[in-house]
Amino acid sequence: MICKTRVLFICTANAARSQMAEGLLRAKYGDRFEVFSAGTHQSRVSTRAIRVMQEIGIDISHHRSKTLDEMSGMTFDLAVTLCDRANQICPVASCAKKTIHYGFPDPHLTPGGEEELIKGYRSVRDGIAVWIDKTFGTPAQ
Repeated sequence: MICKTRVLFICTANAARSQMAEGLLRAKYGDRFEVFSAGTHQSRVSTRAIRVMQEIGIDISHHRSKTLDEMSGMTFDLAVTLCDRANQICPVASCAKKTIHYGFPDPHLTPGGEEELIKGYRSVRDGIAVWIDKTFGTPAQ
């Protein structure tokens, strides 16, 4: 039996960045990683995040926003804070052996109308995808 590395992505509302990271890591490297996401408070999964993930063939429409409290009792090999606010609130996730921070801008704060917002979500999605490939793409030797 293969023991997968357990990864928890953390963002403030668990609405966009952590949801996209969860979907990307699971789709790309789910054979090696068991992936979860949570927020410092509960919200709802962003419809824009769902949309831009569907554009690249990843369905996160079944995801729901979860809090760190819901992860109580679970253990993780790695926790990753994806926004500065989450990093301030929980710079070290007690449920994880190791915590790292790699911040991405909040796509919801992209200035402009709907078209600009979607471009902001795509940009963050693509940035997370590149970071995931670089960080998780090469198997440990």
